[in-house]
Amino acid sequence: MYTYCNDNVEGVRNLAIVQAKPFTVNYLTTIPEHLVYHTHYQYEIYYFHEGQVSYLINDRIYKLAPGDLILMHGMTLHKALLENQDVYKRSVIHFDPLYFEEHIQPSYTNDLLAPFTQLKNIHLSLSVEAKTECETLLNKLTMLEQQSDLYAYQKSHIVLLEFMLFVNEQCQQPMDSEQRNNTSTKEQHVQNIITYIEQHYAKDMTLDQLQQALHLNKYYLSKTFKEVTRTTIFQYLLERRIYAAKLLLVGSQTKITDISMEVGFKHLAHFSRAFKQITGVTAEQYRRQNQVSII
Repeated sequence: MYTYCNDNVEGVRNLAIVQAKPFTVNYLTTIPEHLVYHTHYQYEIYYFHEGQVSYLINDRIYKLAPGDLILMHGMTLHKALLENQDVYKRSVIHFDPLYFEEHIQPSYTNDLLAPFTQLKNIHLSLSVEAKTECETLLNKLTMLEQQSDLYAYQKSHIVLLEFMLFVNEQCQQPMDSEQRNNTSTKEQHVQNIITYIEQHYAKDMTLDQLQQALHLNKYYLSKTFKEVTRTTIFQYLLERRIYAAKLLLVGSQTKITDISMEVGFKHLAHFSRAFKQITGVTAEQYRRQNQVSII
């Protein structure tokens, strides 16, 4: 968690607020070598500029078009799925909701975090006018992010507030994702696999079970999942179980052995190896490092 300074501090202590980075803004044009399923405690605002991309959020796949906006609640499992490796341009805002409530949210407005807490995760297709307004605000935030002085940091609070008001306005009539989400047959099959995993990840799972549940050949399911997501069904299942374990490690005092069994591991040793492989730390280290409340 961030360490915040009191309002009456001055000079060098004010600089600590800037360095704390309770929110970040990035305009990204580079394509990472590895796009992995990941989570984070911060809330995320994702704006899609250009490319051929589908976006996996929990158990839903969204086909993106330029001007699409995605809002993600904390600890949401997500990953971009690139159909074309040449172009991928997006702007991403990460922010600490507690900091926003305490330092940016004015008393005279409605709850500006409502789109995140009530809708959890939402995919919006912006109008031409809204797209222009969104990109203008993102450009302002990006320019301020690149400056290191205190005034730029304070101005960024104002622009972020304006951006959150814009977001709330857009969420008054959320897009019907079923109508907007024109997925291919393969993507729909992958979405069905992910939905099945979401409902049964804590249980034993085989390709034969998937074949029987989804009424599709198991070899086709395996091949199609790898083709669309760039990972295997069982690697995704493993990451989904570790994601569930991370939530339990931070949000409860349940013993690690019990957590490993609860999320689908038969043996603690297998859980321990998988957890460190995916997160880079042990389950015990992760719990110590993240002793905060899930928002």
